[in-house]
Amino acid sequence: MTFDWRLTCSGCDAESPADGLPTVCDRCGAPWLVRYARRPEPALRAALAARPATMWRYREWLPVLPGEEPVTLGEGMTPLVRLRSLERALGLAEVWIKDESQNPTGSFKARGMAAAVTRAVAAGARRFTTPTAGNAGVALAAYGARAGAAVRVYAPRTTPPRLLEQVGVHGAELQVQDGHIGDCGRASRAWAAETGAFDVSTLREPYRIEGKKTLGLEIAEQMGWALPDVILYPTGGGTGLIGMWKAFDELRRAGWVAETARPRLVSVQATGCAPVVRAVEAAATTTEPWADPVTAASGLRVPAPLGGALMLRALRETGGTAVAVSDDALLEAAGRVAAGEGLDMGPEGGAAIAALEALSRTGAIGARSRVVVFNTGAGWLYRS
Repeated sequence: MTFDWRLTCSGCDAESPADGLPTVCDRCGAPWLVRYARRPEPALRAALAARPATMWRYREWLPVLPGEEPVTLGEGMTPLVRLRSLERALGLAEVWIKDESQNPTGSFKARGMAAAVTRAVAAGARRFTTPTAGNAGVALAAYGARAGAAVRVYAPRTTPPRLLEQVGVHGAELQVQDGHIGDCGRASRAWAAETGAFDVSTLREPYRIEGKKTLGLEIAEQMGWALPDVILYPTGGGTGLIGMWKAFDELRRAGWVAETARPRLVSVQATGCAPVVRAVEAAATTTEPWADPVTAASGLRVPAPLGGALMLRALRETGGTAVAVSDDALLEAAGRVAAGEGLDMGPEGGAAIAALEALSRTGAIGARSRVVVFNTGAGWLYRS
């Protein structure tokens, strides 16, 4: 099997072929990034409109072989919804929500798991495991079922009950335990080592980033190949933030967007778990573990993200920043948008709205800005 992509270590620049079931770099332990031999021609943009409205319409940008059928449930091409009332309230030119709750499993996690399961099954994996704050476990359970593979999910006991229920709906084996997602990650990796199951934890394989990269590709297409000025992204493990940073770089290099199209990326976290914010404030190049992660936004309860250095690099290179908001603020914002605009926001999406409001009040986001805010998952999944 011949691949037209290779893997490059994000930490030490080591290279590796794309065959097999890659995990982290065996030299330095950093995540791999996919690097392609091809650059799709800008003329290909015109062909996209005739393709199915899923993330696989961008297959030339993704790790799939010619003629290969991905493991898919129709994920991607979620809507950009304009919030004119929020524009007026904040005095901003354009505010859009990228509503990831409309993915097949109710969250943005569908994208990364579709890509990861596709590549792993093609390489021979028949059993998967992952730790989860909720949505990733639901997505892996669903895509594992779609591929006919067995799945085990490790989740903290504090995970919203509806999310735990959804894991079981798709036939996965659920292991609930005390502690946070880092503790679940250690248990998941131990079980993988014991049984040979493939661990698809955040950034411990390279293809979830590629699935999340389609967030950036879609925003580019939906905005007429003119990128927004600012993107606010709720950040736990950070795969989507890294994926969009990678997507925009690849689009510029291929000539699909202007060289000057460089959205400022804003990492949004909760005050009860904000390792990226603390690192930005300290001008650090790596994150340090957060001692006691506590927040109602379970997707933001990631105290020691493996991709911390990559996230900080993405923020630096885009002139972005990181901001933390309180649980009261994020829950109030989610409820207000749900009641006022009809969008069922998860608490992580509420965090992004609260951050937008805070940054616009201080002038950190200017009045002429075109802004995209992410709602990463459906609010109903968090209500018991």
